[in-house]
Amino acid sequence: MDYGHELVFGTFLTPAVDNPARVIALAQLTEQVGLDLVTFQDHPYQPRLMDAWTLLSVVAAQTQRVKVATNVANLPLRQPVVLARSVATLDLISGGRVELGLGAGGFLDAVTANAGPQLTTGQSITALEEAIAIMREVWTPEGGGIRLPGKHYTVAGAKRGPQPAHDVEIWLGAYKPRMLAVTGRLADGWLPSSAYAGPDQLAEMNKIIDEAAVAAGRDPASVRRLYNLSGRFDGRGGGFLQGPEELWIDQLAELTLGEGMSTYILGSDDPDDIRRFAEVAAGVREAVEAARSGEAVARAEVAVGTTGSFTVVPTPPPAVRRSAVQLLDESDRPTGPALDPERTYTPYQLSSGQHLIDVHDHLRAELEQIRDLVEQVAAGSIGVGQARSHINTMTMRQNNWTLGTYCESYCRLVTTHHSLEDASLFPHLRRADPALVPVVDRLQEEHHVIHDVLEGVDKALVALVDGSGSIDGLRAAVDLLDDTLLSHLSYEERELVEPLARLGVI
Repeated sequence: MDYGHELVFGTFLTPAVDNPARVIALAQLTEQVGLDLVTFQDHPYQPRLMDAWTLLSVVAAQTQRVKVATNVANLPLRQPVVLARSVATLDLISGGRVELGLGAGGFLDAVTANAGPQLTTGQSITALEEAIAIMREVWTPEGGGIRLPGKHYTVAGAKRGPQPAHDVEIWLGAYKPRMLAVTGRLADGWLPSSAYAGPDQLAEMNKIIDEAAVAAGRDPASVRRLYNLSGRFDGRGGGFLQGPEELWIDQLAELTLGEGMSTYILGSDDPDDIRRFAEVAAGVREAVEAARSGEAVARAEVAVGTTGSFTVVPTPPPAVRRSAVQLLDESDRPTGPALDPERTYTPYQLSSGQHLIDVHDHLRAELEQIRDLVEQVAAGSIGVGQARSHINTMTMRQNNWTLGTYCESYCRLVTTHHSLEDASLFPHLRRADPALVPVVDRLQEEHHVIHDVLEGVDKALVALVDGSGSIDGLRAAVDLLDDTLLSHLSYEERELVEPLARLGVI
């Protein structure tokens, strides 16, 4: 689900105390390349890290446009009235450029060791709920003295103010169900990290937030969805954010349109990464704007009755098989509802099915590259003699391992694609059209088969490197992957491109 939020991009910088000037320079670079937000972790018990609020104040003073935020503030060591006044003061000084990432305090033993309260995890969440109410009262100018009794924080007549320059948003770092529910009820944003909540987990977590928001009488879209990102611009392609800028753009645009994420924060202290992330930001904005514009056009077309026929063509399966082994029985595959020749579709509706084909085409292209690499290794093997030097032997080993690394990246790409389908797309299809349930169940079964085939490729690579296997064994494993994956992709397109257009679930 796309919640329609404005896209925001920023950095998550390490506030290392041994080089303050470099940290500030990276924050300034964030602004110079056109990003929107600079964030820092807040661990007051860690002397190798600078104090977050002091650092945020200096960064705000030495920049003009970027917003600054904690990622996330350690509440147990930041008394809520004082924290609220610190946030409001910096927001006033900076001209409305402060947001508050807030956490319940994950390292409870470290908090206690530094004279903080000794709380259980459950107690720390209750304290967080009380603190949010207190801080919002501090930022509200009217109403007299603040009186809020609580189990962990009791405010008895505290004065209000100062009022921030703008409505400061509170973003919660949350992963478990109770904290996610608190986010839906009380917060302005949800701020997880991809290292702890992968893209395949977002749908279920978003669901908990949305349900809690609705139960509290809130619009789920009132909760911004942020995401701390870990990735590499390594150029190989494969896996989540493991590849060139184009892969980052595709994957982040898909998360925006499919999972509602809209603020992306890069965890890196490498200046080149920050510059490249600015290029990613521009590409994601363009892709999302085009998709959202297409949706607006589609709605207008529906309003005036302008539609078109179904023109998206699924890719047929390959005519020739490469492997003598056949793992998928194609004769018993279920089929969904037949295409209605009288039904018409808008261009935006058609774009959903086309997007699935585009993703599959990328997987097909990567598969061809794997086959090319196998033949390169085979050609290299022929040129390596038994009596050649150690250098030649190491080159041969390096060629094999390079191929292995590439194949592993491809396996992660396929697995990530299938995980996203299993976690978000397939449940939508099951609910939207019960006639698709047998098809979706079969597709998920085939995902497991393909996973095993990918494992077989990996084992063949290991065998080639340790000498127990041969290049022919690797060829056979890749042939089986070729037949199995291409057959599956074709079946998936045949059965899903029309329902995607008709049901509008992505």
